Amino acid sequence: MSWHLASATLPAPQDTSAPQIIDGLPANYAADLTTEQRTFVERGRYIARLGDCVACHTGNKAQPMAGGLALETPFGKLYSTNITPDTASGIGGYSFEQFDKAMRKGVAADGRNLYPAMPYPSYAKMTADDMQALYAYLMEGVAPIAATNKASEMGFPFNQRWGLSLWNWMFLESETFTPQVEQTAEWNRGAYLVQGLGHCGACHTPRGVAFQEKTMMGEGKNGQHFLAGETVEGWRALSLRDLWTPEETAELLKTGRNSHGTVSGNMVDVVQHSTQYMTDGDLLAIGTYLKSLPAGKNDLPMQVSQGPAPKIAIPARATGSTEALTAENAAHYDVPADLYSTRGGLGYLQFCADCHRSDGGGVKDVFPSLQGNRSLLADNPSTLVHIMLTGWTTPVTQSHSRALTMPAFTQLSDQEIADILNFARRNWGSKTATEIKAKDIASQRKPLNAQPDHSRPFETPRLANMLNEKNAEQLIYGARLNIETRDLLPKNVGNALNCASCHLNAGTVADGSPYIGISAFFPGYAPRAGRTITLEDRINGCFLRSMNGKPLPLDSDELKAMVALFDWMRNETKPEDKVEGRGVGKVSTDIIPNAENGKKIYSAQCALCHGSDGEGIKNAKGQWVYPPLWGDESFNIGAGMARTYTAAAFVKRNMPIAMHNKFPLGQGGMTDQEAVDVAEYFSHQPRPDFAGKVKDWPNGKKPADARY
Repeated sequence: MSWHLASATLPAPQDTSAPQIIDGLPANYAADLTTEQRTFVERGRYIARLGDCVACHTGNKAQPMAGGLALETPFGKLYSTNITPDTASGIGGYSFEQFDKAMRKGVAADGRNLYPAMPYPSYAKMTADDMQALYAYLMEGVAPIAATNKASEMGFPFNQRWGLSLWNWMFLESETFTPQVEQTAEWNRGAYLVQGLGHCGACHTPRGVAFQEKTMMGEGKNGQHFLAGETVEGWRALSLRDLWTPEETAELLKTGRNSHGTVSGNMVDVVQHSTQYMTDGDLLAIGTYLKSLPAGKNDLPMQVSQGPAPKIAIPARATGSTEALTAENAAHYDVPADLYSTRGGLGYLQFCADCHRSDGGGVKDVFPSLQGNRSLLADNPSTLVHIMLTGWTTPVTQSHSRALTMPAFTQLSDQEIADILNFARRNWGSKTATEIKAKDIASQRKPLNAQPDHSRPFETPRLANMLNEKNAEQLIYGARLNIETRDLLPKNVGNALNCASCHLNAGTVADGSPYIGISAFFPGYAPRAGRTITLEDRINGCFLRSMNGKPLPLDSDELKAMVALFDWMRNETKPEDKVEGRGVGKVSTDIIPNAENGKKIYSAQCALCHGSDGEGIKNAKGQWVYPPLWGDESFNIGAGMARTYTAAAFVKRNMPIAMHNKFPLGQGGMTDQEAVDVAEYFSHQPRPDFAGKVKDWPNGKKPADARY
């Protein structure tokens, strides 16, 4: 057995107590396989893992390996082919020799040349034993699926496949991998995986004039180009050379995150379908090889979304390299001076700070930090623009089964996106970075088909527009009071909440109790008070109930600033108008709550941000990031969120955030029943009482789901 096969130990059986995820790689083994044959086929399945076959060859998840996935190239669109053992549309009629030729030379059984979007120049490095095992798996471990291959959509002359013979003659290196005797077995294993099955160079190595990888290995006269970085489908696949420690690289490939950040773009699929299933030995071998490649002066630095993350245990090589955000280094994160004084700063505050925070520090183990983020440091902003226009989702792995999603911000104009990105680059990247223009956003928006959704009449007010008003200073102060209520009004707030804890994005989110038009409805009758109240009374009611604190003096600058903000958001609303998206909507009171199920939902969907026992989470400075949902510092028992069906309506439309691609927070996604169940659970946990409750509901109109 050769050196590399000896190290290709199959992964141990999955721990059923660990988070379970859906594995898309088929394991439909033929029933008549002998034990020896089954072992060989299972080894082939692991090799298919290493090659990430399922990611490209699955267009319809219900038909794994049956092809049909669209692949965008600079010359047109290709579709991946059916590689199931179906004899009519797949590779069931391929002999091993024909399969080997397709994998190494890019020539199909019928003599057609394959486009090098299929990375056969990398697969050419596979050993004969690995190729035999992979062939056995595809023929004996994958169910045949009849799915006709789609024709490519390549323009002339690129639709002339005979030209690929010339391309192969000029650029294809079809020799198998040759281990370097002066290197360790681990280094050679890593080099074999990176150069061959992993085909890392397909994205990370610069391309030449004929779209060929400039080199296929780190050695030789062109070795400095290997894995030095390239732009692929609008993403910056940056340099892997001299990459971190082997343990840090292994952790990123295993979990999708490490102390430097989380993967994004096409790497999400790589981790989700391939690298998370690799053995620790193979992951460390890859890290060892990448670390050995000397960095070059023209490298594009490795890009991930910055942020701390939990470590995994890598046997015999653990280093404790992950640095927690402690009080000592927390001072590194300061709120930018121009946060409230620039359009980019106010845009960031409104649309980004709920996850990435006002100081760019992110949320430990949840949302990435922006401080020192390599994508912000990079001169080319392609990836930043791409993520803003298309969104981003973390990989689903065995260690992190809850995917987190950053929504697409196509609702924002090209200029708004440019302003926000320039603000972020100035403050957490490089102050000398080239300014992003609105035209740069527009040039990427069109090919990505990233168009805004105008299906709802609700129009999100832009905080940045406050700068255009004569009383801009007062309006901005009002916005700050809503977002930083507890810090700016410590004598009036008695718990951990800010106004924006419930009125999301400073009161601008549809169905999240937005402030839009609200001042038009005051003075108005309040059933809880049993009288007509003013807007000032309503604001102070929150300080008394939701915040368990003291009311603001009616003549105070603070109360005037908050009223001014609401008046500005009123716009043209009249008292008789119905404002689209105002309030939190409704959930049927006919739904019978199940608190036990609500507890399970809370643990799965809410605890990440609000704590396993409702205690909330703080940053390293001791400041509240997300508030507690029960306990002494939570919302008061007299607040609206203490009512089951009101809380359920809010949860249904606004929680949890980062659930999917919905603008602006990826919020909502539970069913009505789930929302009622979890609301029943957390709204009935112990929290402070409201001393003045004896005067509430004087006319006997107390809602059925009120706590008192």
